[in-house]
Amino acid sequence: MISIIIPVLNEASTIEELLFHLVDNAELQNISEIIVVDGGSTDGTQEIIAQLDLNIKVLASEKGRAKQMNAGARIARGNILYFLHADSFPPNRYDKYIIEEVGNGNNAGCFRLQFDHNHWWLRLASWLTQFSWRACRGGDQSQFITKALFQEIGGYDESYTIYEDNILINELYKRNEFVVINQKIRTSARLYERHGIWKLQYHFWAIYVKKWFGASADDLLAYYKKYIA
Repeated sequence: MISIIIPVLNEASTIEELLFHLVDNAELQNISEIIVVDGGSTDGTQEIIAQLDLNIKVLASEKGRAKQMNAGARIARGNILYFLHADSFPPNRYDKYIIEEVGNGNNAGCFRLQFDHNHWWLRLASWLTQFSWRACRGGDQSQFITKALFQEIGGYDESYTIYEDNILINELYKRNEFVVINQKIRTSARLYERHGIWKLQYHFWAIYVKKWFGASADDLLAYYKKYIA
């Protein structure tokens, strides 16, 4: 059984579409629950969810995706945890693909990525995510992981306000516990549209390189706040 965990903060524009997408594209007997963990939305996100007849669990949490996802994991009943960003839409029968991989002994992984934008660089970046290279990984691809392995690692590192997905992914790569499912998850390019594709990509690369050379969680957050947030 899969517990889907979605951290949100002011996602009124996408949350209804995403929740219906998750229900419509899965065999519901495979889904233990959908848990939306809200970090303090002020745009009506929680009210939108409450109006839907979908039996969604809404959990309040301190802001910060790592803290929110850990909070969702703590109450999850499924033996597979599936962490999903609010603007990413997994493929049809995503549940089947995840369960098949776990059944094959692959305890963690993600889908390949497809941006909802036709710029050649984003199409190339999307194409590269089919490969197993660690540099091609990110939270927008979503993350499935068995609850047992998640607890063994200790969950998401809450000292990271950004880059928390990559910290967990690094731990999985160290254990040779990662597989890329050759199906596409569609994610929003809204941050690229807001900042400009090349400018944002430069800053993402800078964050990656800074971490490679030993930057702390606070250093990465300060850079993100200065140039992206």
